[in-house]
Amino acid sequence: MSTPTTDAAGTAAVKTDEVVVEVTDLYAGYLPGINIINGTNLVARKGELIGIIGPNGAGKSTLLKAIFGMVKVREGSITVDGESVVGLKSDKLVQRGVGFVPQTNNVFPSLTIEENLQMGLYQNPKGYAERLEFVTGIFAELGKRLKQRAGSLSGGERQMVAMSRALMMNPSVLLLDEPSAGLSPVRQDDAFIRVSDINKAGVTTIMVEQNARRCLQICDRGYVLDQGRDAYEGSGRDLLNDPKVIGLYLGSLGADTDH
Repeated sequence: MSTPTTDAAGTAAVKTDEVVVEVTDLYAGYLPGINIINGTNLVARKGELIGIIGPNGAGKSTLLKAIFGMVKVREGSITVDGESVVGLKSDKLVQRGVGFVPQTNNVFPSLTIEENLQMGLYQNPKGYAERLEFVTGIFAELGKRLKQRAGSLSGGERQMVAMSRALMMNPSVLLLDEPSAGLSPVRQDDAFIRVSDINKAGVTTIMVEQNARRCLQICDRGYVLDQGRDAYEGSGRDLLNDPKVIGLYLGSLGADTDH
């Protein structure tokens, strides 16, 4: 089964049943004997935009960091394109096609936009021109400001640079940790549009987001995490209209700032 979409260049991007990321019965945490993730399951198929929402302390960002090798996995499995990635360091995960954009400290402020993008492609510098064309097809304004230092950019502009840098390695999946956090309402809307553009360009995307309603409006499927477990899963529209999800979560998630 496949569903055509349209990418930034106007060509067809396809959603399929091919599994890109699968998390099964995952237990993970920062400190010995203390799990933040308690049996979580998640599946992201090729071309999908997956949203992860939940209350404070639910473990949303910790789940992304576990996928990206930044948190100790104690039980369960994580596969990318059918191969286990548990125990791999971040640089190896980038080689396997996993991109990660953290919520904060996600650019090199002393470097120019161009140098930030080059850092994203340090493992394959010969592909710079091709990948620059791809990312500036999504973030056109960055292509006009390549010599500007990242430290002089606004929060929303830095977020664009961070996403672009992660895209330089042509990832099969992009992990986004609260891309709208700390942005003004106008910049938040822009961030969600950019996330949709990235996904429409064919990049499978898993997004943790504080703005639960907006997240569910744009994602194909969503997961509601609670106490480190996937409490609810369904299409974004179904979760938006689920009375239990509305009653338990959506009323207070607009200001969620969980890490």
